[in-house]
Amino acid sequence: MIVVQDLHKSFDDFKVLKGLNITVNEGETVVILGRSGVGKSVLLKHIIGILKPDSGKIFIDNTCISKLSERALYKFNKNTGMLFQSSALFDSMTIGENTAFYLRQHGNPDTGKQIPEAEIKDRVHNALEMVNLEETYDKMPSDMSGGMRKRAGIARLIVYRPRIILYDEPTTGLDPITAMHINELIIKTQTELQATSIVVTHDIRSALEVGDRLALHHDGKIVHISDKKSFMQSDNPIIKKFLANTGIPKKGEPQE
Repeated sequence: MIVVQDLHKSFDDFKVLKGLNITVNEGETVVILGRSGVGKSVLLKHIIGILKPDSGKIFIDNTCISKLSERALYKFNKNTGMLFQSSALFDSMTIGENTAFYLRQHGNPDTGKQIPEAEIKDRVHNALEMVNLEETYDKMPSDMSGGMRKRAGIARLIVYRPRIILYDEPTTGLDPITAMHINELIIKTQTELQATSIVVTHDIRSALEVGDRLALHHDGKIVHISDKKSFMQSDNPIIKKFLANTGIPKKGEPQE
């Protein structure tokens, strides 16, 4: 379970998070919606520990990670994975090497022991096969499309089976068909790993595909969170305005 309490974060005089609260239950996928640039990615970077809050607390499985030392946080986060918006692959490594990187650096996330190279290669091939990239083991990221790099990023998560997965704008910049394939992979990964997941996006169609619950990030806070049906039927004027800008039909309007 992830619990964020009264989270505040500013950069110089610009306030990004203004007392944000959210709870994500174990094993569910919560999608945080909102316009680009409102601080959704900033929230993820706090949950994974890249950023420290000005005030407020973040609990993961009852551990307050916002108070952990850098060394303790590094150890704690071995069961958390993140798919960055840019995929964040190492340009100088092949796709196989990128996928194997965590296992070679950290070993087994539960025991800390090194994993035999033969097992690493088997797990890498299985992860790449799961995302339909089994033929790209020796390819470089520069030789692949944006959608393929996203899939490689997901393979890098699958290979070490994290309990918590954070997705930062997973479908941004992709054509509709590739975006649909990424959504299918997010659902497949969730089913395979039974992880607790947060997806941040401004893509309502993607949110409806992958989310168990939807939340709206507005003006530095989560202004609403509910199941998908309740969210889409909400009378909250902020939600209605957000949905009106997405092209999704309002209640009672015919869909094409």
